[in-house]
Order: sequence, then C-alpha cells, then structure tokens
Amino acid sequence: MTTAAPGTLLEDIQSKLANGALAEAGIAIETLWPDFSLDPNLGYLKALHYRLKNQPSDALNLLNDLAQRHPDMARAHQEIALNSLSLNEPKVALAAAERAVALDASLLKAWELLEPLHRAFAPEKLGATTDQIHFLKSLPTELRTVIGYLSAAKLQDAERLCKYFLRTHKTHAEGMRLLAEILTRKNILDEAQFILETLRELEPENLPAAIQLFHVVMRRQRFHAAFEIAEQLRSDYPLDEDQIKKAYAAACFAVGRITEAEALYQQLRQQFPSDHLIPISQGHIFNAKGDREAAVESFIASAAIKADHGDAYWSLANTKSYRFEEAQIEQMKALEQRADIGELDRIQMCFALGKAAEDAGLHDEAFEYYARGNRLKLPTTHFDIEQLNKRVEAQIAVCTTDLFSRHGKTGLSAPDPIFIVGLPRAGSTLLEQILASHSQIDGTMELHNILDLAKRLRGRDTATEAEPRYPLILKDLEAEKFARFGQQFINETQVYRSSAPHFIDKMPNNFFHIGLIKLILPNAKIIDARRHPMACCFSGFKQLWGEGQEFSYGLKEIGTYYRQYVRLMEHWDEVLPGFVLRVQHEDVVDDLEGQVRRLLDFCGLPFEPACLDFHKTDRTVRTPSAEQVRQPIYRSGLDQWRHFEHYLDPLKQALGEELLNTYSIAPPQ
Repeated sequence: MTTAAPGTLLEDIQSKLANGALAEAGIAIETLWPDFSLDPNLGYLKALHYRLKNQPSDALNLLNDLAQRHPDMARAHQEIALNSLSLNEPKVALAAAERAVALDASLLKAWELLEPLHRAFAPEKLGATTDQIHFLKSLPTELRTVIGYLSAAKLQDAERLCKYFLRTHKTHAEGMRLLAEILTRKNILDEAQFILETLRELEPENLPAAIQLFHVVMRRQRFHAAFEIAEQLRSDYPLDEDQIKKAYAAACFAVGRITEAEALYQQLRQQFPSDHLIPISQGHIFNAKGDREAAVESFIASAAIKADHGDAYWSLANTKSYRFEEAQIEQMKALEQRADIGELDRIQMCFALGKAAEDAGLHDEAFEYYARGNRLKLPTTHFDIEQLNKRVEAQIAVCTTDLFSRHGKTGLSAPDPIFIVGLPRAGSTLLEQILASHSQIDGTMELHNILDLAKRLRGRDTATEAEPRYPLILKDLEAEKFARFGQQFINETQVYRSSAPHFIDKMPNNFFHIGLIKLILPNAKIIDARRHPMACCFSGFKQLWGEGQEFSYGLKEIGTYYRQYVRLMEHWDEVLPGFVLRVQHEDVVDDLEGQVRRLLDFCGLPFEPACLDFHKTDRTVRTPSAEQVRQPIYRSGLDQWRHFEHYLDPLKQALGEELLNTYSIAPPQ
C-alpha cells in the first residue's frame, strides 16, 4: 500500500469541503481510502468531513490515531480541539489547541479557540493569547503562510515566499524578522545578523527583533557583542524580569561574569520554578566552575520539571563522570520510543543512553544508541565532503613556499597568540589547561576572529565557486594589509585577556588557516593537538555538540575529515617548516613533564611546576572535557574505541590505508 494520495485529488476534496459539497467530498474520500489510508492529509480531510457532518466522535477516533502516527501535525491537534469542544470536553480541547499552536504559531483558528479556554482555565496566559491573535490578524496573508512553513520546517518554501514578499515591502519589520529567522535555521548566521541589525536601526524599539539579534550573536559566539546588546536591553527595559533578564544572565556567563550570572540564575529559578531551561543554564555554570554536585542537581531538577527534556539527560551524561540509575535509564528508553517526543529531545536521549550503556559495559547496546543519535542528527547538518576536499585543495594550491617567500616580511611581529588547532576530542582542552597554568599565559576560549577574517576575505563567494576568492586573494594583498589584519586580531582579542603577555586561541578549525596566520602574525605559536585517529574520531562520534562540528555525525564523514586534516597539516609542515609543533595526546599521557617542557620551550617560556599540576588550576572551562582536565592524567580513555572496533569499518575505510598503516590499525574486516 502506498501512503501518498495524488495532490490534485486532495485539493479537489478540500475545495468540495470548503464549498459545502459534503456528499461529493465523502464519495471522493471513500474512493481513495482503501489505497491511501496512511496518507496523513487524506486522514485529516476525512476527519474534517466527519466534523462538518456533525460526527465529532468518529472524527476524534480518526484524529487520535493520526496524532499518534504524526505527532507534529499541528492541524490534527487543532481538529482534536474543535471536536472535543463539540463533545463538551474543554480541558481536552485546551491541551490539543495548545499543542497545535506550539507546533504551528500561525494557526489563527487554534489561537481563537484558546482565548475563551485560557480565560476559563488559565487566565495567566490570556494576555499573550490575545496579543498573538491581534498580531496574526495584522499580518499579510503571505507572512502568516511563511510562519506556517517555518513551523513545518519547510525552509525553502518559507524563504522563497518571504523574499518574494519583501521585494515589494522592503522594510516590512515582520517580513525582515521572519527572513532572519529562516536564515538562522539554515545556519546562515552572518546574513541573519545583518538583517536584524538593519531592522534594529529602522525600529530601535522592536523588542522581538532585538532579542532575536541577541540570540543570533550568541550562536555566533560573539559573546562580548551579545553582552553589549543584553546590557543595553537591560537598561532600556529595567522592569523586564523574563526574557531580557534571561538573556543578560546568559551573556554574563558567556563573557566570564560568573558570579553575576550565578546570582541571576538563582533569582530566575525562584521567579520561574516551572521553567525547565533555567536549571540547565545553572548547571552549565556549575559544571564550568568545577562544582559537579551542583551541576548534577540542576540537570536532575530540569528533568523533574519536564521529564521529556532531552537536554537534561544529555547534560548529565556530558559531565562524563555521572552514572545513571537504572530507573533513569528505563525512563529515557521509554521516552525515546514515544512518537510525540521532539526530534532534538530524541537525539539527546540517544546520546545519553549510549553513554549510560557504555558505562555499564554494554558496548553493543551503546553503539546502537550512538549510531541512532548520529543517524537522526546527520540530516540536520550542512556538512559536505566534496566542499571539504575543495577547501583543502585550495589552501594547498595557493599557500605555497613561493607565496611565503614573497611575503616573508609581512604581518605584525607581536608574539602574543598561541593557537591550538586540530580536531575536537584530540586533547586540545588538556593542552590549553596545561599552558593556561603558566603565569605568562592567559587561557581564553575558542575565538572566532581568524575564521571571521577568512570569511571577510572570501567576500560573497559561495562554497561552490570554481575559483574561490579566499585563499586566492592572499597572493595579491598589499603587505600593509597583512600587518593591519594582525593588529586587528590583537585589538579584537584584547577583551578576552587578562594581564599575561601571551594568550591561547583554542579554535580547532584554525588549522585551515595556518597560512593566513603566518602572513598576519608571523611570530605566533601554533600547536597541533593530535590523537590516535580511531580514538579521536570515535570520541567525536559519541559527542553531541551544541554548535558546529557537523562532520562528526557519521563514521565516513569524521574519518574523511580527519584524513583531510592530516593532509593539510602535512602541507603546512612542508611549506612552513618548524612553524607548527605537533603534540601527540598519547605522548602527553605517557610523559607529561617531558611534553610540558617541550611545549614551553616551543613557546619560548621557562618551565613552571604549575603546568604539571594543571588539574589544580582554578579557571572556567566550557568544553565537554571540563571535568576531565580537573583530574590528573589517566590512561583509561586511550583505547575505549577498541570495544567498538567491529562496528568501525566505515571509519577505517574513510581514514584510508596510509593512516591505518601509520598507526598500525587493523584494516577493515
């Protein structure tokens, strides 16, 4: 049996229902039903037909099954609400209508149903509901449709219609805001930010746009810029104790105002005891500070408020040392199987269940959950192996020995920056913690400044350009520009530093731009954090990242990425001999003092014993390795991948024969 009925026939039925031709519509529905009963759109129309014929019980029988099979179908929940009201079940209608608008905020009919229901049963929600009704009625039809497309994750349709509308309404505030939302969901964050900044100039008092701008800037990890936005909003709206206060608290944590952030979240938790997101934010602060017990309490509290909140369980797992109780595991398993759970919640629970099973020594079960989480996550990413290959080829083709010979005296001579590059889960956080324990080095975070510069040099080029502007432009830039870019980097990163003469930039993806770094900061130090490919890649495969690292959600993808990373690093070694120090994680584990002395010699700094006692250094750490770097060196994690080796042939194939031979890895079975 096929599941999709012909669209033209469905449109014909819909037209008949709209025009009151119920008998004709019923015949058409019954004709299609034997072959297309699994089509959710036909099911919806059949339920609508039942309601219009005043058969609400028959409609609900059909709708409840439809909502079970398609829990994200907003219109089905709206119909459940309408039919429940006909049967004098207002509380059922209330729950269904709230579910409908949560799935699709453009459903005006559902909001209108909610107005009297909220007046009767939830008066605290009435104001927001009334505002939303007025807002939707004020919108052009095109934009209500855009909101519907967004709710259904039809981003291409939403973008097409929104841009079409803006052609003739260029400065329509809600049109601009919606386009920025579309671009944000497509991860085109720089363009979204530009639109929102323009809108803020046009309408300084447009609070929704300002809040949206804040979140976009936060996602781009421009934390000080986000803090400035939140601080200004806090000043402009001092009485707002909800979204602006929450934004300001998040910004405080992001820029290192830990005490202030902690106090704000404690207040927010008291003000909004039913908000499951506040304990999560609190927990991340505690975890970054090294207060594991408080972090765990906060994450558990979030799950207690909202049992199906996947982030609570993943945050517990991501402390790395937390061990789930059997009751928690069974609860997660049951939740993960529910049809009505959010997709991100399901992904988060899969990764958490994988960690729980691995901790219990159930490696087959663990891999099943890790693989399921990655399968669900990968289609939501934008990773493209072909574009990765092109990026690497372009760097190798342009950044030659001749280029560096011709530009040998360019750039800013400042020796301040120490870049740590490589892949995530390769030991870079450990190296950062070791170096940040030295009196002459400030630890910062993963800074985006080099990536931003590369993007500016790329201009409006797309990834598909045959001759990309960057890195090709490096051949023709005037020498003074390299020095200016170097100075710009030093100036822009000053806000992350304290008083030490050196500081660390731990952005792993900077390995793509070592040529650029050499040209603008020739005296910078670059450390390549390297780890055994199987251990590094599988550790990345098990990790659910907050942002970025989109190559990690498939064994083929992460193996290919690792191979291309090694290829590019070999190129840098060839054209810039001695500019990069490679530090193998396994060597650090085996000979900590020897590798620490080697690191400090490379950086031109004297040995300090505090670097050996790195786990005692009191600093905020915001990576998944936060708890691990507060412990002495241990070997137990080096070979964990071997428990899963019989599943890892796709990874081995992607890594390639040369890497397998280099590390004495058994070839695929």
